[in-house]
Amino acid sequence: MGRTVDFPLIFERSVPGRRGVRPPVCDVPTQPLAELLGEHLRPEPPALPEVSELDALRHYTRLSQRNYGIDVGFYPLGSCTMKYNPRINEKVAALSGFTHAHPLQPESLSQGALQLMYELQQDLKAITGFAEVTLQNVAGAHGELLSLMLIKAYHESRGEGDKRKIVLVPDSAHGTNPASAALCGFTVKSIPTNAEGDTDLDALQAALSDEVAAMMLTNPSTLGLFDRNARRACELLHEAGALVFCDGANMNALVGVARPADIGFDCMHLNLHKTFSTPHGGGGPGAGAVGVSERLVPFLPTPRIEPTDDGRYALSYDHPQSIGRVHAFYGNFLNLVRAYAYIRAYGGRDLRTIGEFAVLNANYMLARIRHAFPPAVERLCMHECVITAKHYKQQYGVRAFDIAKRLLDYGFHPPTMYFPLIVPECLMIEPTESESKQTLDMFANALLEIAREAMEQPELLQNAPYNTPVRRLDEAGAAKALILRWQGTVIYPQEVPACAC
Repeated sequence: MGRTVDFPLIFERSVPGRRGVRPPVCDVPTQPLAELLGEHLRPEPPALPEVSELDALRHYTRLSQRNYGIDVGFYPLGSCTMKYNPRINEKVAALSGFTHAHPLQPESLSQGALQLMYELQQDLKAITGFAEVTLQNVAGAHGELLSLMLIKAYHESRGEGDKRKIVLVPDSAHGTNPASAALCGFTVKSIPTNAEGDTDLDALQAALSDEVAAMMLTNPSTLGLFDRNARRACELLHEAGALVFCDGANMNALVGVARPADIGFDCMHLNLHKTFSTPHGGGGPGAGAVGVSERLVPFLPTPRIEPTDDGRYALSYDHPQSIGRVHAFYGNFLNLVRAYAYIRAYGGRDLRTIGEFAVLNANYMLARIRHAFPPAVERLCMHECVITAKHYKQQYGVRAFDIAKRLLDYGFHPPTMYFPLIVPECLMIEPTESESKQTLDMFANALLEIAREAMEQPELLQNAPYNTPVRRLDEAGAAKALILRWQGTVIYPQEVPACAC
């Protein structure tokens, strides 16, 4: 197997006294750092590499070339919706009126930004069917927490805050669901999934009582399936006096096709950095939105963006039942701009094609590979297909983890592994609507070839990858003993020469 060239690290290129740039000589009076910083002045300079501008440029360019992203290749992470971010979004977000805006500007100087956010809220209301939308939360999990805070405030307003302390969460839920419920002070109770991949209604009915505050239901589910029991589940919760939150991480399958509010949900979060194409991954920033039914509108965070009688827009604080702020300002604004540009580029008529092609691509992928990787549930999937590699582990000792590592040698980012937890040796593939049939065929062919290798040369997969800058790591050991900085030694001279050229 081949191997990529291992270039020296920037610290290994360091030469004492070498500089990338020489700043001009200071022509104003200076004060010694020791007098300015006192005890806060470190005893020795930081161990930073001393390199030329060219070496620094090559270092960061080479690092960028080692990164994998949607602009480089297919990114099939299930439940993450790593779709292409159209460049028109970036052009709009780069307009100086947006990039130079400051959140502390007065409303009179923020009319464009306020109008954009108000119109984005109206668009999201039309897409989801909810009575109102807030953009204040900054990501998906933040939206989950906000939704539960609104549900909590609703029960408290009815005098049931002390009684309703249980949140029901399906066993296939995203891990952030129970975490958000616990953070909001609720007790979490798991609801099983039935053999067809839907919510187990018998188990749900058995769990209902006047202590249940809400259920958190992902639809489509993390099995990549439309939960056919979702409407009945909402009815049962409402009959018990509880509310239902929809995890909107998988909304990419429903855009323009179905509105969650029509199913019966009371609130949901939307990942604008998933469904509406704003950049996702790499540490952020995300962008969230929460839609709510009429009964939760009074509790939405403030300030709220509202049109005025003279055709302008203002921030409204006069909402006595509001839970208050959940973010210092209004979300990650430039990502809201990107989502607005994306929605307006499609238009109301063509938004439906997002969901249709996302579902088509996922089912095409499943049809190509199902004889080698059976689906978790024998049904048509939605925007992602969940498959199992358990027979490769049982017969050949090859795990889903090994298959994912081997995909790196074929030039593909692996799909999501071992989620949902209820599927053994699970792989979750989400093609999104962005990818062509040619790309899907290349990925499917790679998986089928890896399946053949697993049966004929299992040790090949067990030691993969081979063509990456770093071979297989002890990931458990790395998680327990993190090394987050350069461990070498840089020798600094006592005096930096007057000229290092």
